[in-house]
Amino acid sequence: MSTPEHTRYPHFINGIKSEPTNGAYLDVVDPSTGQVHCKTADGCEADVQNAVSAANLAFSNPAWREMSKAHRSQVLYQLGNIVLANGAELAELESRSSGGTITRVSGLDIIAVADLFFVLAEAIKDYSFSEFLPPRLIPEQVHTTVLREPLGVCAAITAWNFPILLLSWKIAPALAAGNTVVVKASELTPQTTFRLAELFSEILPPGVFNVVSGRGETVGEALVTHPNIAKVSFTGSTATGKHIQRTAADTLKRVTLELGGKGAAIVMPDANLELAAHGALFGIMMNSGQACEAASRLLVHEAVHDVLIERMVDLAKKITIGNPLDPDTAMGPLISKAQFDKVAAFIDSAKGAGASVAFGGKRQVVSGFENGYFMQPTIITGSTNSMTHACEEIFGPVVSVIRFGDDDDPVAIANDSRYGLSAGIFTENVVRAQGMARNLQAGSVWINDWHMMRTDAPFGGYKESGYGREMGAHSIDSYTQIKSVSTGFEREPARKLPHHFIHKF
Repeated sequence: MSTPEHTRYPHFINGIKSEPTNGAYLDVVDPSTGQVHCKTADGCEADVQNAVSAANLAFSNPAWREMSKAHRSQVLYQLGNIVLANGAELAELESRSSGGTITRVSGLDIIAVADLFFVLAEAIKDYSFSEFLPPRLIPEQVHTTVLREPLGVCAAITAWNFPILLLSWKIAPALAAGNTVVVKASELTPQTTFRLAELFSEILPPGVFNVVSGRGETVGEALVTHPNIAKVSFTGSTATGKHIQRTAADTLKRVTLELGGKGAAIVMPDANLELAAHGALFGIMMNSGQACEAASRLLVHEAVHDVLIERMVDLAKKITIGNPLDPDTAMGPLISKAQFDKVAAFIDSAKGAGASVAFGGKRQVVSGFENGYFMQPTIITGSTNSMTHACEEIFGPVVSVIRFGDDDDPVAIANDSRYGLSAGIFTENVVRAQGMARNLQAGSVWINDWHMMRTDAPFGGYKESGYGREMGAHSIDSYTQIKSVSTGFEREPARKLPHHFIHKF
């Protein structure tokens, strides 16, 4: 029996497809079937060198680096429109590779990607690339301009859970600032990154947007250590983020890290319980819990605990698990067998620690997709912050419920975590919630909902959830460096007062 031919995704360097130097490819597995459905280049250091060289050459071209704000705004609008025009194709590729449901990817991710380009296209029009300081008496009358300039070649190392969305968070502000980029796509989900590079090549000059596929320990490491990479933006685990930070220090690269999370949703006794039940499940079950900002901890006041959990169990039973390409599917598979086994181990750990599984906790068998990595939505009660499953990032459809009483401080419980990416409050007293939000140690705080991310607002973490911000005009700042240029007007040396420190006139 002949082996079926699979689509191959090589690198994309200098505006064209580029075969891996070593000729090696990796299998890419469809998480809904457990079967190989395409292959991606298994890149090496030589491939990274080729991509960085192309990006460096593209950056040296003043036509790209010094493009006017009006022209760059037009380019960003064009890129956003390309995403929308090819949305159906990109959504199918994304859903098939990541396991994200086609309904969510097409109805949210693709639109958000395009919208971010549009937001930055507007922001760039008024962005302060130059600032003129007022004259001062000391040291003398001078004209000083503060300039924001692009960094150069920027590396983007993206994650597999929201491939095209996370990609846009990195490349959109980098391009808006006038940089060039080399992207390492996740070897688990390379398809949309490669296709977007192809599509964007219709607009961008060769070498501005390059893609090198491969493993983190080879391609990722080569990018982080490369002397001609000015900045690394990484989304992924906290452990890998720490390694990148340490390694990047050798060449003093700028680094943006969007890392793990253990988001705490607080349900106050006055909360709308129907809203809280739906919102809490939405917060953890979207993308099968594979979201760093997921509501993976649920802090519930004892007065409403039992009623809320009962309602959440009723709703969890109705969540449709299955083929992510089916529009009726609400929850697709976990990304891989390794991730499935990791989630299952956390559930076993919870049981061993004395917590109880109120619902789920088992593999879900889907007809026609029996080898897929489907996990039931899982609600674990009787949890405390000291239990492993309640303090470590699971990255699966598992919510750890923690009960608190009148004598407890839910904000202190929520803050008792090494992570600080997201937090939330369900309450009818939104004035009090605003005060609580100020005290929650998280980069994003949501009141009476979850995943309320907008493309014009900054997103990022506190503590070990990383640093730096993505999305919105704030994201452009981290892709620029600041220079001051001063011009003296006094031409007579003897009238330059500081010169008298050295010279005798």
